Amino acid sequence: MTITKDEIYATLSKIELPTGGDLTASGMVRALSIEGDKVRFVIEAPSPGLAAQMEPLRAAAERAVLSLDGVSAVVVALTAHGPAAAKAPPPSLKIGGHPTPQAGPTRPSGVDRILAVASGKGGVGKSTVSANLAVALARAGRRVGLLDADIYGPSQPKMMGVNKRPASPDGKIIEPLHAHGVTLMSIGLMMEEGKAVVWRGPMLMGALQQMLGQVAWGKLDVLIVDLPPGTGDVQLTLCQRTQMTGALVVSTPQDVALIDARKAIDMFNTLNTPVLGLIENMASFTCPNCGHESHPFGQGGVAAEAARIGVPFLGELPLDLDTRLAGDAGTPIAAGDGPMAEAYARLAERLVQGGIA
Repeated sequence: MTITKDEIYATLSKIELPTGGDLTASGMVRALSIEGDKVRFVIEAPSPGLAAQMEPLRAAAERAVLSLDGVSAVVVALTAHGPAAAKAPPPSLKIGGHPTPQAGPTRPSGVDRILAVASGKGGVGKSTVSANLAVALARAGRRVGLLDADIYGPSQPKMMGVNKRPASPDGKIIEPLHAHGVTLMSIGLMMEEGKAVVWRGPMLMGALQQMLGQVAWGKLDVLIVDLPPGTGDVQLTLCQRTQMTGALVVSTPQDVALIDARKAIDMFNTLNTPVLGLIENMASFTCPNCGHESHPFGQGGVAAEAARIGVPFLGELPLDLDTRLAGDAGTPIAAGDGPMAEAYARLAERLVQGGIA
């Protein structure tokens, strides 16, 4: 027997909310998908405070759907609109400042490869790709670190579901956090919630140097560095002061994004950092209601650019609502099952087989 969405919504309508009404009528059920006998959906609460009280409801929804004929597995994520709870004060460790002199490019002890994920412009999904690629590589058996080097706009703490401050017992060495099998460090974990980073170039360079050299990364097969968009101080510092393995460039297929992606590629060439591959993100969109596939940002532009400059094309990733919801919920979609998790697993496999990661 094949289960339908209408049957699932009818079942969820029997679950009452603490504030009144039912789960279906509230509009909190999002991104419902059926893959054979497996069901996935998100319960999106209107506030973090309400979400904190809704774990019993989430579990009840999971049990109710699992009891239906034709359903063998259910995955229910719980997320929320609105601001996150305030973080604890940052550790007593000064971050940012003029970089200290070093003899030449270095690499953190125990790290085999350093792989930058870059884009020419913002908004192309570079950080989403970084987080999911890190998780996919970890699921493939690699020891993976993820450094959020987007100093002005760190997003990895949210996407990876961490909000604890890193420990620094001696005020010098920073203990990174761990999530979904990945070792994580971000400037966002060191600053007060909502506090803007208002720094000039030398402060950025000093912070990046600290997060590379003062973090106890341990033994890693690959350290993925989520770079900010553009071709500025962070990129220059990373490539000149670090023994880079290479870079992956993420772009949408539209011409405006490709113009800036070419600049990022030229920057890496100028800095003698190999560009190891191009990734086309938001390549297509499949309507969840009718199943029609469209290409809102064009089609094939990144693949054509990779062929033109002789760089490997590593694959396409669609524009996907579940991916956004999973990132907002702090559990990258690559950590679960389904078509998007499989797409990131294939991307990770290409990197491993190619000796990149």
